[in-house]
Amino acid sequence: MYSNGYIFRYATIMVVVAAALLSTAAMLLKPFQERNRAIDKMGSILISAEIKDVETEQTISTFNQYVIESLVLDSTGKVVDSYTGEAMQESKAFGVDLKKELYKKSKSENFELPLYVVEKEGVKTYVIPMRGSGLWGPVYGNMALAEDMNTIVGVTFDHDGETPGLGAEITTPMFTEQFIGKKIFDDQGNFTSIKVIKGGAKTLPQSEQIHAVDAISGGTITSNGVGDMIQNVVESYEPYIQKQK
Repeated sequence: MYSNGYIFRYATIMVVVAAALLSTAAMLLKPFQERNRAIDKMGSILISAEIKDVETEQTISTFNQYVIESLVLDSTGKVVDSYTGEAMQESKAFGVDLKKELYKKSKSENFELPLYVVEKEGVKTYVIPMRGSGLWGPVYGNMALAEDMNTIVGVTFDHDGETPGLGAEITTPMFTEQFIGKKIFDDQGNFTSIKVIKGGAKTLPQSEQIHAVDAISGGTITSNGVGDMIQNVVESYEPYIQKQK
């Protein structure tokens, strides 16, 4: 019969070996995981700009084909970095941690945000990455604006744990296609954002419906999270947008 000391030493060795194997596996897999996250990020940016049906293995080359410039803006709307190279995934903008930068904003500290310029058939769109909070975790996505920097061309949304059939419906065309053609500024040039309305945008006065979409039925908290995300993030780009007009 094995002694208690032997069993303890054996268990300790097994734990150390297992930990070493897991650590090694994590290190080996990390580059692949980071690459997959980068590809997902590029794909979402492209889809928001209405560049769809891109094969996964072609995402990086397609991204570098259509994204002609990436910018980093400070809180005043000043361009602090501009990249027009062939490897957009290596630009400073692509590496911006939106979660950290928006946290700085919440603390009234200086922050930086990325902006992507996409060109398709001679027409430019401006893609704004977004991040906020849903019911069970973060929600995030991209909003593409037309050359007037007012009209929405397309959006993408995603989440980490919203309820299937309810809040998770923010990823579906039924929700995202409502945003196309909506405007983030009113006729006087004031920022209005896009409101996500429980009961439907048609409950608003006619003049306000161009700045609103219908909330997800049964997903009120997630819908509110999307509306708050758009308000909080897109308003941060207003100083830059106003300088371009």
